[in-house]
Amino acid sequence: MALTSIPSCPICSGNEFNSYLRCTDYTASQEQFTLKKCLTCKFIFTDPRPDEASLPNYYQSDNYISHTGGNKSLLDNIYLKARKITLGWKRNLVKKYSGENKILDIGCGTGEFLHEMKSHGWSITGVEPSPNARESSKKKTGVEIFKSLSDVTDNDFNAITLWHVLEHLPDPNQALRTVHNLLHQSGTIFIAVPNLQSYDASYYQSFWAGYDVPRHLWHFDKKNMETLLKKNGLQLVKILPMHLDSFYVSLLSESYKHPKRSKLLHLFSAIIIGLKSNIMARKTLAYSSLIYVVRR
Repeated sequence: MALTSIPSCPICSGNEFNSYLRCTDYTASQEQFTLKKCLTCKFIFTDPRPDEASLPNYYQSDNYISHTGGNKSLLDNIYLKARKITLGWKRNLVKKYSGENKILDIGCGTGEFLHEMKSHGWSITGVEPSPNARESSKKKTGVEIFKSLSDVTDNDFNAITLWHVLEHLPDPNQALRTVHNLLHQSGTIFIAVPNLQSYDASYYQSFWAGYDVPRHLWHFDKKNMETLLKKNGLQLVKILPMHLDSFYVSLLSESYKHPKRSKLLHLFSAIIIGLKSNIMARKTLAYSSLIYVVRR
């Protein structure tokens, strides 16, 4: 594995960092990675991280369900059921804030969301770097899926979605500038990311599944996300919670923290922590995952 380090913070361009946390890649390699904190703006990121050639290897695991579709374990089945519930919710959310019916889904995985949108009359375009996931998405949606965002030439999408994608992209500033240019003048962007200020993040610490090293390169909170958006000419319209994420993330985190416990105990503990996280976030909006609704 070849590692690379970032020279400066993508939020504030600072270049002085402290070690923040050591986390294990429980999904693929079992290797440890360091999270660092920018001393200027307090942004957290994975550093060093696998270089561009090495990083795809960390997605090659049957445990990485967004690329495989999974259906074997209790975790897989819970994820699939939660995803089915949220598909319609996401569709209604996009319709509410964007109105029109032309959408680009970046990091579309195996294509379930695009299929949902197409089934309700939307014109769909997708981007997915994983060859296997891209092929699955193509079969499910019946449309060609682009490998890279740079391959997309259309520039008048009414809605652009990044469901748990921005934290994976090597250069978030470049990605947001590109998205800005692809958006219709009156269009809307939807960015969902984990929130490290949530109660479940503070409870599980290095075992928190939201860190998902080294696939998650950036670890956002509300303040640095808003700064990043402004830096790239984008305006934050609304922040919305993803209530189910606290339960699923807690379930994963339980399996990491207590691997010898029974699955039933994992599930019971995850329900308690997930519920507590959502209750505590009612006043602060510090939910396990947040959706940022954004416009030009």
